[in-house]
Amino acid sequence: MRRTAQQRQSLKTPRAAGLAGVVFALLLAAAIVLIRLGIPQGADAATAGGFPDPTRRSAVRAALALVPFAGIFFLWFIGVMRAHIGEAEDKFLASVFLGSGLVFVATMFAAAAAADAVLATTSRPGGLPAPPTWDFGRHLAYTLMVGFAMRMAAVFTCSMSVIGHRLAVLPRWLTVLGFLTALTLLFVATNVPWAELVFPAWSLIISVHILVAGGRSRPGRGGTS
Repeated sequence: MRRTAQQRQSLKTPRAAGLAGVVFALLLAAAIVLIRLGIPQGADAATAGGFPDPTRRSAVRAALALVPFAGIFFLWFIGVMRAHIGEAEDKFLASVFLGSGLVFVATMFAAAAAADAVLATTSRPGGLPAPPTWDFGRHLAYTLMVGFAMRMAAVFTCSMSVIGHRLAVLPRWLTVLGFLTALTLLFVATNVPWAELVFPAWSLIISVHILVAGGRSRPGRGGTS
């Protein structure tokens, strides 16, 4: 009977990780898109003239509301994955995996706070942020999100791909995709707008794979004790 309970737990764990990963990926992708649309970068970002547009302010507010929940589901995803790996995890890789995930969440929260500061400068009655204030807040938000958070996401993606490869729980194509995602986040995301969306895309793919793999194992859960 004890063996059956352990088998059922081993099946529930990947499913919980997959569900948490899917929710995280969707929330993060939505938050990134809303921040990109709400706080322009590039030619449209030279001045704050367009930011008082209620549509842009609403987009930023929606993104700020999504980021905390994305962080919660990401932490849940990390915890469930570590619980599933258990004693088989490599201590070094596990430390990199956990540390990069925690720093990623903290940096995304800081980026959201910077975006909120940009939003607050336009909340004064009839107030338009001075160009230095606008430039500082916008640049800080994007530096935290793209320059730092996504590089931590690259480390997280790489470490998880290595762990999945060593434990043979990820197919080869998904491992290769993880390494390509990490390279994109490290060297491309800072120069190419919207490239940071590859991280939630990778998270969604790997989470769906976990769900599908867990579903295939489900018929065997009625084993004898």
